[in-house]
Amino acid sequence: MKRLLSLLVFFALAGSAARADWLNFRGPQGSGRALDASSLPKELSDETLAWKVSLPGRGLGSPILIGDRVVVTAASGPDQKQLHILCFRASDGSPLWERKFWATGRTMAHKKTNVAAPTPASDGERIFALYSSNDLICVDLEGNLLWMRGLTLDYPNASNSLGMASSPLVAGDTLIAQVENDSESFAAGFDVATGINKWKMDRPKAANWTSPTVLEVGDDEIVALQSSKGVVGILPDTGSALFEFGNGASTIPSSAAVGDQLYVPSGGLTALTISSDGSDPESEWNESAQRPGTASPIVLDEKVFVINNAGVLNCANRETGERLWRVRLEPPFSGSPVAGSDSLIYIFNEGGLGQVVDVSGEEGKTISTYDLGETILSTPSLDTDALYIRSDGHLWKFAQP
Repeated sequence: MKRLLSLLVFFALAGSAARADWLNFRGPQGSGRALDASSLPKELSDETLAWKVSLPGRGLGSPILIGDRVVVTAASGPDQKQLHILCFRASDGSPLWERKFWATGRTMAHKKTNVAAPTPASDGERIFALYSSNDLICVDLEGNLLWMRGLTLDYPNASNSLGMASSPLVAGDTLIAQVENDSESFAAGFDVATGINKWKMDRPKAANWTSPTVLEVGDDEIVALQSSKGVVGILPDTGSALFEFGNGASTIPSSAAVGDQLYVPSGGLTALTISSDGSDPESEWNESAQRPGTASPIVLDEKVFVINNAGVLNCANRETGERLWRVRLEPPFSGSPVAGSDSLIYIFNEGGLGQVVDVSGEEGKTISTYDLGETILSTPSLDTDALYIRSDGHLWKFAQP
């Protein structure tokens, strides 16, 4: 009996360790890349659709993955004042818990977006849900409320008429959020345990829907905040600025970080190398032809990819920015591409068409398409062997049978 129990514990731990947590928008470093996801489905089809569950209201934030939990947010009601956090079992889609809250801030948003636009974040122990109403809610993995901040109560002019969409992330023991708009614009670092401000900084007064990314420079984590003015790199614990790139940047697609390199939607696409000594970033190249549309760029091995407003996937040399090839996809796109470790890119267009692109060869090739038949404005999330995507009405999982 003891041997049997030991084996059961071993396999349970092994199964848990094999999972790849995806804790914020676009996963590790905000890169869109899951380095240990090598068994993803090579096609999207009825056979690889593992499960599908209904969601209340609306939402376009991506799901996050914590062990065998999949967490998404939503907003419901005529004015989207009912805020939801929902948790499902990843293996079979069964509901684990749901928590509901009332919005304390403004719920106005453009009809294309909604109040549950930001992707939640996690540190592996807690879940942090930020909404366009500037309500910031922290629950534990069982859904118990730990703390809540109605940021509009503290910063009453922090909003815009189209709706907020920047997603938070966790670096160390700090939750970082960009609450940037054309009035009371700021970024802040919150203590993950209490929700109290660790720091707050003024930001450019302009609507901004980009999300922070994390650079790994030596042993340090540096958070990059992007805006129309450019990019500022800060220490997550104090908010102290380490570097600044002042050539301007997009306010829709976010930068992609890979180690100490940052690929910024600026003048097309600009590649920067960041050091930890506070010196200005070193610009490796700028390529005006590699201009992202809404989707954020993604880096795979020695290649960098962008999708322009015409729905063309451009592949460029990571070292030089020189275009290698391009292939036309089925647009339009609001979400961003993601990829595992086998040179397959996954992207869903606004009409719900999932597309799998093989980028391992001399030319890109779409190898699979699957129509979900629902509006999709979000970005997929990846596990070691599965892909998750949320539409307006459902959460979907695709995996090898």
